[in-house]
Amino acid sequence: MCRVLNSILAVTAVAGLSGAALESRSPSIEGVWRVVEVKTTGPGARTITNVQPNLSVMTRKHYSHMEIHADGVRPSLIDPSKASADELRQAWGPFVAEAGSYETSGGNLVTHPIIAKNPSGMGQGVFTSYGYRIVGDTLWLTPQRDQRGVAANPATIKFTRVE
Repeated sequence: MCRVLNSILAVTAVAGLSGAALESRSPSIEGVWRVVEVKTTGPGARTITNVQPNLSVMTRKHYSHMEIHADGVRPSLIDPSKASADELRQAWGPFVAEAGSYETSGGNLVTHPIIAKNPSGMGQGVFTSYGYRIVGDTLWLTPQRDQRGVAANPATIKFTRVE
């Protein structure tokens, strides 16, 4: 599930899929997007509709994405300086943040993280390629591959436009 949810981050970058060539033929992907549904595949496949808070901002060439990868509300930390390691993991572990650049080509969106909460999610050669479809104010993204290879049991992430 964590890989699926991490894919949401990169997938959100797909929301930046516009450009002069696409603008005249299809709705722009530039703007602000929110994940409203995630359909997982493979063992334990399910549809997640109670998606936790998330927001993706797409510009002409860059994206920024933040989200919570949890099935419920995270615990609040009254005083993080006094929290145990387990309390910190429960509160901060599900938080995902990433920003970078992207490009589109032949119906694919490829993201290149520049900064990420998880250091392994950024660096030279790190990328994620997604297939996408956009209809009106709805965007669907499905990860296809990353620097490690073909996506196993890819999820399809459904976004709606916020603005």
